[in-house]
Amino acid sequence: MRIAVTGSIATDHLMTFPARITDQLLADRLDRVSLSFLVDTLEIREGGVAANIAYGLALLGHRPLLVGAVGADFEGYGARLAALGVDTRAVLVSATRHTARFLCTTDPDGNQIASFYPGAMAQASAIDLADVTEDGVDVVLIGADDPAAMLRHTRACRSLGIRFMADPSQQLARLEGPDVRELLDGADHLFTNEYEHGLLLRKTGWSHAEVLDRVGTWVTTLGERGSRVERAGKNPVEVAAAPAAEVADPTGVGDAYRAGYLAALSAGLDVVRCARTGSVMASLALAAVGTQTYEVDATALPALLTTAYGPPVRETSPAPA
Repeated sequence: MRIAVTGSIATDHLMTFPARITDQLLADRLDRVSLSFLVDTLEIREGGVAANIAYGLALLGHRPLLVGAVGADFEGYGARLAALGVDTRAVLVSATRHTARFLCTTDPDGNQIASFYPGAMAQASAIDLADVTEDGVDVVLIGADDPAAMLRHTRACRSLGIRFMADPSQQLARLEGPDVRELLDGADHLFTNEYEHGLLLRKTGWSHAEVLDRVGTWVTTLGERGSRVERAGKNPVEVAAAPAAEVADPTGVGDAYRAGYLAALSAGLDVVRCARTGSVMASLALAAVGTQTYEVDATALPALLTTAYGPPVRETSPAPA
């Protein structure tokens, strides 16, 4: 299955704060917040949701098409992704803006305070999906990006008859209800985390059942509790998280999950095995600092899945009458 991934491409500046962020917030002073954190570490890593997902897919033997906008400073980053197997021909290079920046401070409990500078991402809406997918793609994941680009790509998929998946994630906070409804309607898959699940319902004004009527499959990641897969007319499927060797950095864990899920889906696996593969990839990302520093390949996955979930259950045919 040929997969295109649209969304942000960024450089991550990841910092750690040794105390608890929540302890610095005063309940009676939330109307005026002025906080400065003296951090212990700084890691500068390459990231962005689309690039992170493409990275995970490439590790598993896919050649995903990366679709997004960057600055001229992307040259080295792009060369590294291309060497891994990511197709970067659809990446638009801005002549005037830097590649987007993500700045994030994380405490020992996994709480985060983050800022995102879009930079060249603001020009992503200039990308014509019809032009960059003329070699053919089977599915497009539409991730967090410039809102105009997200809408343009969704409309292009409908017009071209290309299967698409909605993954609005961080942009849900910025998008208005009508735009969220347009991004979801007719999506083959919808990805959210638990917080975004509730926010999406509020933004769309749709009930849970109404969302499921409009998307094929709704995947909600639940942090340390794993993930839930829902489809209209079927019982929800809950899959436990795969244990991580250690908890180093939660940034990009959801992107790794999506890469694993998509890789398993492209292999024709059922939703349980898709979610388990996503969870194994997420556990690897959680144990590494940075969003594109974990390592794995397709040959290692079966053993990792067995360690996390036990031997695969063989399907048996009913005995002949």
